[in-house]
Amino acid sequence: MPPAPQGDRPMTKTLGLIGAGNIGSALARLAVAAGLNVVVSNSRGPETLADLVAELGEQARAASPAEATQASDLVVATVPLNTYEQLPAAALAGKTVIDTMNYYPERDGRIAELDSGEQTSSALVQRHLSDSQVVKAFNSIDFVRLFSAARPAGADDRSALPIAGDDPAAKAQVAGLLDTLGFDAVDIGTLADSWRSEPGTPVYVQPYLPARPDGLTDQEMGRWFFEVPGVLVPADKVRELTDTTVRRAAGDASATLG
Repeated sequence: MPPAPQGDRPMTKTLGLIGAGNIGSALARLAVAAGLNVVVSNSRGPETLADLVAELGEQARAASPAEATQASDLVVATVPLNTYEQLPAAALAGKTVIDTMNYYPERDGRIAELDSGEQTSSALVQRHLSDSQVVKAFNSIDFVRLFSAARPAGADDRSALPIAGDDPAAKAQVAGLLDTLGFDAVDIGTLADSWRSEPGTPVYVQPYLPARPDGLTDQEMGRWFFEVPGVLVPADKVRELTDTTVRRAAGDASATLG
């Protein structure tokens, strides 16, 4: 499917990824399937991404984070939150940056500004990337359903994902990417509002999964997670879930990491 119009921002023809873990790899696969070029990167070097690039094919290549940024129309930062200050701020200046990161204290350590509610995690990323336009997206769905639930525009079973950001043109660009990759977008406000899709909120992960069966062993639960189809979560449901959520202390729902 062709890329969607994206307001005043350039149409996304090349997607850059800083981080190639579960979410990053799923996004790379969706992008290639949608006809985009992909430049993947991580902190360990391009040579560690040879298998992923081989799987993705001719539309993909590996690079350093700075090189991936320079080569791309739109960049996804999908690294553990406790490494966000390692993102190349100078290289990302002027770019729209999609932030998929979530705060998990058991992994990231305690971050006082998040625990107090003074900031959201995306606001911290925006502060670091002061010359970029940060948009929160792809943080509220697990990587299996992110890939398997993608549907063409107009499909009856197309799900939606929340996005948040301070720059309207950047949000339009990200909404266009979501459309290209197979999801509708629901604008839930600014980066200060992005807590509405954080771990532990009603829209986070669980709506996209059916009810978990009781009595499964760990091995059976793992198989269920990877094999179960996703649940349709249309835009009006995402809007309802995000509009009615109540703010909790960031990181309270640490069990959602699993």
